[in-house]
Amino acid sequence: MVRKNVVDGVSLTINQGEIFSILGPNGAGKTTLLRMLSTQLPVDGGTASIFNYDVSKQPEQVRRIIGMTGQFTTIDNDLTAMENMEIIGRLNGLSRKQALSRADELLERFSLTNVKAKELSAFSGGMRRRLDLASSLMTHPRLIILDEPTTGLDPITRSEMWNTIRQLVNEGSTVLLTTQYLEEADQLADHIAIIRNGKVMAQGTPNDLKNLIGDTHLEIRYDNKHQMRDAQRIISGHLPSTHISRSSESDTLILNMKESTDMLDLLNHLHDLNLTPDEFSTSKPSLDDVFVRIVSQDTGKADKAIGK
Repeated sequence: MVRKNVVDGVSLTINQGEIFSILGPNGAGKTTLLRMLSTQLPVDGGTASIFNYDVSKQPEQVRRIIGMTGQFTTIDNDLTAMENMEIIGRLNGLSRKQALSRADELLERFSLTNVKAKELSAFSGGMRRRLDLASSLMTHPRLIILDEPTTGLDPITRSEMWNTIRQLVNEGSTVLLTTQYLEEADQLADHIAIIRNGKVMAQGTPNDLKNLIGDTHLEIRYDNKHQMRDAQRIISGHLPSTHISRSSESDTLILNMKESTDMLDLLNHLHDLNLTPDEFSTSKPSLDDVFVRIVSQDTGKADKAIGK
């Protein structure tokens, strides 16, 4: 049997009071990493510590200072909201009085007081997510681990969750977030790590990552397909280090340009060769562009692209 390392040589430092997001394709090892950090899975090699507590050697201490919300709700459909909160509080060492008091506080904060006596089977998806996040805060955790907390939510409810997460950080919490919505990471995260096959391929602030693939996108379109092919060949020779892709939806070439002078020089060069584009536009790269570029490359090329 071949043993596969789901998490392999991951090295991350998360600053207190920030939102740190882990991105990666399905099967990249995101959830496995979070389960290791939350003591649900053993750390087979290396070390992991949370606020100076060793995850492997001091799991009880780690559990006392973290709260976790998974991509699939962990609350019980046959119980009421208050009953769920009370049980979670008691399991985390609170007395019944403490658990009920904290539950009331959190249910009010998450606008769930009016449904606290209802069974969860009557809850909407957004209400379940709010309750799941509330339950993870029962013990005032210093680190909140959120594994795809907004999956399946409508845009309005997702935006409300974003505001809640920001508020938690403003109050002093630290958040470790995985998400399948790159816009979410771009909006929320102070730092981001992109992992693939259990390895960190790139990490930094959202702007740092965007700068990895070029400062500006230049999109040029030709009505004539022959002209577009000629232009692509000319561009490859004129700017050999520039990454060029072709839109599958239109006859458009997309270039990642490092310098604005290169852009002007290229357009003048194409004009001199009677290959002036019918249309062109510029835009800044998005986190989506970074993600696709990094996870779609082979390991050697990706390492080179991020300066490893």
